[in-house]
Amino acid sequence: MKNLVRTSLTRYKPSTPKLFFFSLLVATQVGFAQSKDPVVQGIVKEANENSQLEPLAHELMDVIGPRLVGSPQMQQAHDWAVAKYKGWGISARNEKWGEWRGWQRGVTHIDMVHPWVKTLEGMQLAWSPSTKAKGVTAETILLPDVTDSLAFQKWLPAVKGKFVLISMPQPTGRPDYNWQEFATKKSFEKMKQERTALTEAWRERLRKTGHTARTLPVALEKAGAAGVVMSNWSSGFGVNKIFSAYTKKIPTVDVSLEDYGLLYRLSESGQKPKITVRAESQEKGKVPTFNTIAEIKGTQKPDEYVILSAHFDSWNGGTGATDNGTGTLVMMEAMRILKKLYPNPKRTILVGHWGSEEQGLNGSRAFVEDHPEIVKNLQALFNQDNGTGRVVNISGQGFLHSYDYINRWLSQVPQEIRQHIETNFPGTPGAGGSDFASFVAAGAPAFSLSSLSWSYGTYTWHTNRDTYDKIVFDDVRNNAILTAILAYMASEDPAKTSRERIVLPVNPRTGEPTTWPALRSPTRQGGLD
Repeated sequence: MKNLVRTSLTRYKPSTPKLFFFSLLVATQVGFAQSKDPVVQGIVKEANENSQLEPLAHELMDVIGPRLVGSPQMQQAHDWAVAKYKGWGISARNEKWGEWRGWQRGVTHIDMVHPWVKTLEGMQLAWSPSTKAKGVTAETILLPDVTDSLAFQKWLPAVKGKFVLISMPQPTGRPDYNWQEFATKKSFEKMKQERTALTEAWRERLRKTGHTARTLPVALEKAGAAGVVMSNWSSGFGVNKIFSAYTKKIPTVDVSLEDYGLLYRLSESGQKPKITVRAESQEKGKVPTFNTIAEIKGTQKPDEYVILSAHFDSWNGGTGATDNGTGTLVMMEAMRILKKLYPNPKRTILVGHWGSEEQGLNGSRAFVEDHPEIVKNLQALFNQDNGTGRVVNISGQGFLHSYDYINRWLSQVPQEIRQHIETNFPGTPGAGGSDFASFVAAGAPAFSLSSLSWSYGTYTWHTNRDTYDKIVFDDVRNNAILTAILAYMASEDPAKTSRERIVLPVNPRTGEPTTWPALRSPTRQGGLD
């Protein structure tokens, strides 16, 4: 509680009478935390002695695999989750919210066949078109440094029948931590300056084509290119970000830094390398998209709700272990434990496994739009979506009295978990960019359980390294305990949470009052053009 008290007092700076009252409140809470609540004790015991996290992770990440919205694996995951919940005696359903472009990944094989033979590390991007059975063999060429868009248009015919390399070459294939440990300071600074200069030069090169990273592949396709080759490398760690293709007839592939650099240097020196790309994928047409919803019905206030929240879809370079498999595991395990230890909650406890968070919070936005009665009566929502680490921060999201009830609920969390958590009150409305923001925008108290990084942004987020072996199960177990206790406390709280929000400051640039984040309608049909 030390960090919680310090943060709250620093943020609010109340007058002396209020400070005395708040200190008394905190003292009462600390004393309350020392009581032996049998439900809390049971939650901790069940999570530590009968954890289901490892088998759940294996089934979801290893057996089902990546969960790209619109893919068969996404539907398989929805059905799996419903079956799991029903096996635990929890009511569950798949709730349709829209349609998406159906696509299924197949084999990707990329080989350099000239000037020598080497199998390259790479894969087709999501929604990339399939090649012919034998693949496509063609020379690689570089995106040129033209003077302007007119010069680029004159150059475009040169791409016909060739693979075009559209990413900048990296000056080093070593992650920054290698340089920090082994290089001289002068050498490290020199490399960073070179990389910065190269990055700026490449952005200028792209700008002069008159295209963006999104429209360039389309222009190359229209000009008759055989395919598009890129390498979205994360400089902190040597891994590639795997995003989506914008081409409709030719393959778009991402190649590792090492192999991309090889192709780039050979192309630049006039060696005219050739590669063969075989990319198998299947278009599935329009397919329905779902949220998986499970619930433990409340006994005293069934029309008031506590929601556990995590997005179910993933990017498909890896198996979505930390984005957001671990958040999914936390919510499933918390629900399993609550059903066993707290089967008759005061308020209804829901869990939402949202579809299409990666394309713009679509599943959670649709739920908010379709269920105003739940949003109106939401006691609290707890969302987890930034990797496998233990929770270390909870923000009040701009709700004026969130410090009161969140601190009250946290008081029951074991000290070894609570001691790592700092709070930020009243916090910034909707900050964080995950599904809780859909609810905050509608005025409902929804909170992000923000985790330690474990190099999430540079190593596992949207990369082909986001796999089962990156899960830190001790941290995930802590998060399941925390979430289950918060849900229990929010359900049992005699008071309904306040929705009073802070008055946002005036925008210094426009002179207008800053507004709360707006809730836009979800994209209920995607990738169908």
